[in-house]
Amino acid sequence: MNIVHTIQSLDPAMGGPPVVVTRLAAAQASLGHRVTVYAYQSPGREEQIEKSLDGLPGRDSVDFRFITPGGKGELIFGNRARDELRSVMEDTDFLHTHSVWSTISRVAAQAAREHSTPYTVCVHGMLDPWCMSQKRLKKQLALRLSLNKMLDRSAFIHCLNKDEVGFVEAFGYAADLVTIPNGVFLEEFDPRPDFGNFRAARPEIGDDPYVLFLSRLHYKKGLDYLADAFSKVASKFPDLKLVVAGPDGGAQGGFEQQLSEAGLSDRVLLTGPIYGQAKLEAVRDATMFCLPSRQEGFSIAITEALALGTPCVVTDACHYPEVAEVNAGFVTELNAQSVADGIESILRSTPEQREEMGEQGRRLVKERFTWPVIAKQSIGVYERYTQSS
Repeated sequence: MNIVHTIQSLDPAMGGPPVVVTRLAAAQASLGHRVTVYAYQSPGREEQIEKSLDGLPGRDSVDFRFITPGGKGELIFGNRARDELRSVMEDTDFLHTHSVWSTISRVAAQAAREHSTPYTVCVHGMLDPWCMSQKRLKKQLALRLSLNKMLDRSAFIHCLNKDEVGFVEAFGYAADLVTIPNGVFLEEFDPRPDFGNFRAARPEIGDDPYVLFLSRLHYKKGLDYLADAFSKVASKFPDLKLVVAGPDGGAQGGFEQQLSEAGLSDRVLLTGPIYGQAKLEAVRDATMFCLPSRQEGFSIAITEALALGTPCVVTDACHYPEVAEVNAGFVTELNAQSVADGIESILRSTPEQREEMGEQGRRLVKERFTWPVIAKQSIGVYERYTQSS
């Protein structure tokens, strides 16, 4: 098949979607399909994008094409992207757009409809009730003006988990809803980094246990819950540290203020964004990974932590019940006390119990959440809708 993926940007600072697009595209290309990824250029972020693709299995089999971003006119109308995608859509067997709100998704879907090319929209959690409550009027207007049409006329809507199916179903679109999860390439995690590399690079941590948060520092990610939860357990575990890694998405200042007021600033390490091997080493050395999000679609960060054998504490709003189902950690309620209880439970477990949690997580990923498996599933779905179109 000739497959086209579109995404607004491949900048890793945008979170999970760029990871999903590049990995799914590479896995599909490795199956022998012709795969092209279109994205707008991200001026000044080329080096970070390149690092995020470093070591990607099958990268050379994917054709990455970047569109000049232009000014506000392009952001609103997307004429450059539309012209570029119109020129290739006639020879495209299936279009896979990523994101509800992006310009490139809207114009790509329009180009696909003009050529009767079947397409899907991966909503990436963006129609979740919490997400819809943010800038609600603006989003409702955008849906009414053009995006409802984009979603309604897709061959199917790509959901990441069963909870998301329920959220999207409430909108009443005519398109089918299909669940295709996210995953990882096991080659990126085996062999796992040796223990101690991250600690050696950060001597202020020493041999102390630490909780790792690795994501954008954004309100959605629940850093306020994390600060309160850490405050609740810090006195019980005086050696415990908190490592926070990721680009500032607007919540860093408030988070630091919370920690300062609690007198815990000296026990928290903010590293900024880390990628590649350094990221893997930070997860590997962590006592646990914690993501107290208000909303997730299908978190790549959680999946990576599981793949590396690190116990996880995540909120039920992450929609990742498998963490608790296989005893790879704890799924908590969305409040600081519940998150603190999950952290404390792992800290009070034995090293053997934590190792078993880690192995259960690794087994889960190997059996269900690898990109080769997911790529085969996606191609099967594409073929079903291509044949029926």
